[in-house]
Amino acid sequence: MINDPLFILAALACLIVLGVLILGIGSFGKGGDFNRRNANKIMRWRIGLQFVAVLLILLFVFLRGGS
Repeated sequence: MINDPLFILAALACLIVLGVLILGIGSFGKGGDFNRRNANKIMRWRIGLQFVAVLLILLFVFLRGGS
């Protein structure tokens, strides 16, 4: 499973979502001008990337998770 390109792509997508989430939480915690300008944009990016990650996970399970 670790050598499956679709698994690697789904795992990479999850890590990217985690990075954007950490960026958003960090900017929210720090506050300031950066947070005021970019909070909604960061949240929209996270939601879109999370949607893609979930689709990749579902595709992996559908294609590789047979009984």
